[in-house]
Amino acid sequence: MATILVVDDELGIRALLSEILSDEGHTIELAKNAQEARASRERSRPDLVLLDIWMPDVDGVTLLKEWGSTGQLTMPVIMMSGHGTIDTAVEATKFGAMAFLEKPITLQKLLRAVEQALVKTTPRPAPAAPPVLGVPASYPRPEALPPAAPGVLPMASAGLAPVTPLPHQQGLASEQVFELDRPLREARDAFEKSYFEFHLAKENGSMTRVAEKTGLERTHLYRKLKQLGVDLSRNKRGTGI
Repeated sequence: MATILVVDDELGIRALLSEILSDEGHTIELAKNAQEARASRERSRPDLVLLDIWMPDVDGVTLLKEWGSTGQLTMPVIMMSGHGTIDTAVEATKFGAMAFLEKPITLQKLLRAVEQALVKTTPRPAPAAPPVLGVPASYPRPEALPPAAPGVLPMASAGLAPVTPLPHQQGLASEQVFELDRPLREARDAFEKSYFEFHLAKENGSMTRVAEKTGLERTHLYRKLKQLGVDLSRNKRGTGI
């Protein structure tokens, strides 16, 4: 919700607008003349000002001009008047007013004008960058990854999930890289070798658990590891495989 400053020399108008806008959840500051309006603006830094045109000391348009000329018109201003003309409304708009409400102000017009003024001045968050195809949004985007050698892409850039080592995975890099400027079979073998080494380290060399994790039978898994040149001896546990 917003902080709204209501500036009007009529007590009844201030009380009515305060009641309506407070019911909408806004925080309301009140001022009965330009002097109080200046002080309240400095104190509360309102998100919106409802400013009466006809006031006894300094009229609303003059105060609007003052704020504009001194760089203090940093919030939207809606002018109000029971004796306003089209010329007055145009002049107020020219000096920075966002809208003009004629008294008596209806509830519907008041709430619509306030809502539109606040929406126009609320900064919208920057749209999120689209995710890289095949890579979950939680993975680092390619531009956030460190530069690689020519012909080498980090796994996230190639549509592959970066590998995060567990405490017992000695020597495994947290982010694998693969040379893509090579025959498909060689690139695939390099990936598969890293894939199985990762799971062997994760399972402390347990072939049974690796077979379950990868969906391969133990016999097929042994042949595959031998074919890829995976060193099984360093992944064996003291209690066996």
